[in-house]
Amino acid sequence: QVQLVESGGGLVQAGGSLRLSCAASGLTFSSHVMRWFRQAPGKERELVASISWSGSITYYADFVKGRFTISRDNAKNTVYLQMNSLKPEDTAVYYCNAVGRTEMNSRTDFGSWGQGTQVTVSS
Repeated sequence: QVQLVESGGGLVQAGGSLRLSCAASGLTFSSHVMRWFRQAPGKERELVASISWSGSITYYADFVKGRFTISRDNAKNTVYLQMNSLKPEDTAVYYCNAVGRTEMNSRTDFGSWGQGTQVTVSS
């Protein structure tokens, strides 16, 4: 059974930083594309960033480019999202997601999910 457990969310002031982590189990981690999605109240869940199974390819949504960095450690079965220069509009529940290794170009929300971690950015 796939388990994805996010951590690292919290309350931060605008301009601050947070680092999210997602620990994976029950899957061959190095064979999966890992993604971070977010969902703000009243809005649809949206893709934030993706990283290929090897870590050599990344994708970022335009609204986080230059501020967020996705990375992974296959030895630790963990994916990270470093979030810098946070804005109030980044406030959302952030979800870790795993999909197959051929899904790097997919932008739709499917696959295995964590429970989410709340990120709140105050102005």
